[in-house]
Amino acid sequence: MDPDLLRIIDANTNRAREALRVIEDYARFLCDDAAAAEAIKTCRHELRRLSAGFDGAALLSARDTAADVGRDLKTASELERTSAEDVLRAAFARLTEATRVLGEFAKLKDATLAAAAESLRYRAYELEQRIVLRSRLRARFAAARLYVLITEAACRRDWYATAEAAVRGGAGILQLREKDLPDAELLRRAQRLRALTAQQGVLLVINDRPDIAKLARADGVHVGQDDLSVRDARRIGGGTLLVGKSTHTLEQFKQALAEEPDYLAVGPMFPSPTKPQEHIAGPQTLAEAAKLTQIPIVGIGGITAANAARIIQAGASCVCACSAISEADEVEIATREMAERVQQ
Repeated sequence: MDPDLLRIIDANTNRAREALRVIEDYARFLCDDAAAAEAIKTCRHELRRLSAGFDGAALLSARDTAADVGRDLKTASELERTSAEDVLRAAFARLTEATRVLGEFAKLKDATLAAAAESLRYRAYELEQRIVLRSRLRARFAAARLYVLITEAACRRDWYATAEAAVRGGAGILQLREKDLPDAELLRRAQRLRALTAQQGVLLVINDRPDIAKLARADGVHVGQDDLSVRDARRIGGGTLLVGKSTHTLEQFKQALAEEPDYLAVGPMFPSPTKPQEHIAGPQTLAEAAKLTQIPIVGIGGITAANAARIIQAGASCVCACSAISEADEVEIATREMAERVQQ
């Protein structure tokens, strides 16, 4: 390629690489989001492969920083940032602009390199939505240790009183799971739980229904193997919504990972009266799944205070309980006992 064209490639490769480092450090140190940091690191490797297609020695040779007429051109806004999020957004802007330039000029050399640059640009768009809109929620989810399902049929007492007691007892996440309610009543209950959980700093997830989750301003939606895909749930619920998915085998877990959920559930861990299944995934399946990713993993099914710690030891970030809490004589005490077990 012409040396001046190589200067363009070199400048934008550097711009993209520097932006990726800023984004990775934001995800790693400000959000404690290991999965996002890992995804950014993968992008850096993809960029390295892309730049290798232009011959690194030729790019370095074409570099002429002293003669760059734009080197000292700065606007006032470039030297000012009001928050760490402003730094992040500026880095994503540089990344997408740089990959667009790389893609356009790569067309003069190799269509494969142009396609690789375009792929990296679209990956940047997805990561921007994920990190800007969901990283703080993902960090809160990863820090939670107890996830409680609220299903009226499983509650010994009033469903809302059960939810209140679970929150007082230390539940970090509540999921509203009601498959047979009319939509209006489901939304009403979701909104009541949203008011409760928002006040107490607890995350709220709605089972199956991204539309209800969005209307209630919930934090997430959970889908099963026969429900909407993660991508479709996110299209309906919006980019701010966490999306989790249930898996029962290691193969399902691997397939679900490709959908890029915010968390995955594995279960049942033990025989469960709430969701009886012939296949019991067990702690060993969870342990194998935990080796494959850094996103939060929820152990679910048949979990009690007596076996909850075992699930954390197997690699889960938190445990999900239903009957062990909702059927208890004293919901708050049962929740507190399980929360203490998993925190240990």
